[in-house]
Amino acid sequence: MSITLLIIIFTCLVSLAAFNNQDFFNKLKHHPVSEYRHKEYYRMLTSGFLHGDYLHLFLNMFVLYEFGKYVESFVVSQFDNLMIGRVMFIVIYLFIIVAADIPTFLKHKTNPYFASIGASGAVAGILFMYIMLNPWAMLGLFAIIPVPAILFGGLYLWYSSWASKNSHDLVDHDAHFFGAVTGMIILVAIQPSVFGIFIQEVIQGLPF
Repeated sequence: MSITLLIIIFTCLVSLAAFNNQDFFNKLKHHPVSEYRHKEYYRMLTSGFLHGDYLHLFLNMFVLYEFGKYVESFVVSQFDNLMIGRVMFIVIYLFIIVAADIPTFLKHKTNPYFASIGASGAVAGILFMYIMLNPWAMLGLFAIIPVPAILFGGLYLWYSSWASKNSHDLVDHDAHFFGAVTGMIILVAIQPSVFGIFIQEVIQGLPF
């Protein structure tokens, strides 16, 4: 069984348990004030396994399943030992969860009303690792309109950055943006040649 599928199963189990247990949910969610005042830093990790509802859970796990298997295979291929590669993929996924929450921790550590949940930051990291490896693959914008991955990625980063400053919805756009950026940085750290190949493929694929 792939590590991607194991992560999905574990995330679903934790999320489903939290749907029916508010105390459990409250103890695991990303709450910067609790992390800052009570040193409950574990929340920046555990919040990545919680979701607000079934749709939230399904969307994140669907995207993770679609792109996680490919990225996992690439990561594993960079190590001589299969077990080390599989463990590294787990470490990468968990690291992105935490890294994606750090900006909102710094921004909201004195705001008792802010909290966030979801695997979206880590999933964005995995998705953008895929985009760097396949910049001209076709992805579905709004799950309907096919667009090149590089264009989708650019629009995603632009909107996440804009929305983090201007939107007043309940979405943690900072986690989306920084999760995506973290994923790309990790990919280049694992295999530096990826960056040059990415630039070359983007240029070669341009229609002009």
